[in-house]
Amino acid sequence: MDSETRSIHTGGRDVVVDLTREAEQWCAGRGDGLLHVFVPHATAGIAILEIGAGSDDDLIAALGDLLPADDRWQHQHGTPGHGRSHVMPALVPPYATVPVLDGQLALGTWQSICLVDLNVDNPDRKVRFSFLTSA
Repeated sequence: MDSETRSIHTGGRDVVVDLTREAEQWCAGRGDGLLHVFVPHATAGIAILEIGAGSDDDLIAALGDLLPADDRWQHQHGTPGHGRSHVMPALVPPYATVPVLDGQLALGTWQSICLVDLNVDNPDRKVRFSFLTSA
């Protein structure tokens, strides 16, 4: 298995960051296998969804409805509503696995690999790409 960590700056707002191009470049020339994308954070997730047509904004809005940034959370350090960021990975898991065929991601036409981050207290994230070669 080959693995590499990338640094991603998410800024100070709820965000969906497209990782697809970086993942494509990282998998190029690797042959057949599986790409596993993982964020080693308790407050971020990885989603595969259509972006650029409003779905990324819809995801942020839906998470805002489900996980409001208010004082209801028992986990209460950081900015108001920070506890919601610790619940989010139960809905948007911190990982995704994508087939790779002949060095190319086998995503659907409108699918993208995205980092989802609601934690405005931590604007710098790590994302680990791991490639498992088929036997």
